[in-house]
Amino acid sequence: MGIARAFQNLELFSGLSVLDNLLLARHSKLQYSFLHAVFFYGKASRIEAENRAYVESVIDFMELEPYRKSLVGNLSYGVQKKVEVARALTLAPDILLLDEPMAGMNQEEKEDIVRFVMDIQKERNITVVLVEHDLGVVMDISDRIYVLDFGEVIGSGTPEEVAQNPKVIEAYIGEE
Repeated sequence: MGIARAFQNLELFSGLSVLDNLLLARHSKLQYSFLHAVFFYGKASRIEAENRAYVESVIDFMELEPYRKSLVGNLSYGVQKKVEVARALTLAPDILLLDEPMAGMNQEEKEDIVRFVMDIQKERNITVVLVEHDLGVVMDISDRIYVLDFGEVIGSGTPEEVAQNPKVIEAYIGEE
């Protein structure tokens, strides 16, 4: 079972292109000998081509084609967050952990990321574990929610169940 994560704070190489950031993330999937790598033949060239094709499919999926050769440091914050999620996707995980993927984004950028999170679940069949403080987003896209207050689970269930939970209401709204 593979697990990948995207950080709240960006963990990208700002001096590299989007393509290079994603290829670098995929590096752990390169499994060939030193000799194959030095002469770049046989297994090495085949695996490299497969990895590049996979990265290109992630670029297409995340709609990053216009930025593929752009330096990450020159991109807007919202696009950099998409690259961060794409970086995690290049690992072909079964579970994707997203830590505050919408932090610091405007409404349009949030809607874009929400759409990608939903597509990741549906089209790629990847379980997404989302840590997010935007309760509207959480309620809209989650199948199951666990609510923490100072590190303690105070509620869990469907969005409807959590919205009716008195402990959750008290902790996040301040009244019962």
